[in-house]
Amino acid sequence: MTTVISCLLVLCILPIACAWIAGYFRHKQFGAVDNKEPRVQSAQLTGAGARAVAAQANCWEALALFSAALLALVIAGVALESIASLAIAFTLLRLVYIALYIADRDALRSLVFIGGFGICMYLFYLALSN
Repeated sequence: MTTVISCLLVLCILPIACAWIAGYFRHKQFGAVDNKEPRVQSAQLTGAGARAVAAQANCWEALALFSAALLALVIAGVALESIASLAIAFTLLRLVYIALYIADRDALRSLVFIGGFGICMYLFYLALSN
């Protein structure tokens, strides 16, 4: 269970990490970070900075899906230890996804997304099968 909770913790930190990366690009592109209206400034980003903002939004979405899958497993009584390797794989895929998104590697990013989404769907399948 510790492995799965650790993965969940990492997944909770990833959107914040993307925000920090986007902050770097905001500073680089605009010369300063506007902390009064950060979303307005973020919306004006281009290139890697804009992709970091988009990666952050996707991280929140992936976190919600993965959390729901874990909740389904808990409700179904599936031992979380049994899905530790899937949780690790999902977390690693999310890290790769962010890197590919910022690097503008769209085709590979889409494949990684499909892999992560597939893991979540499989977790729901395990919950429904229990």
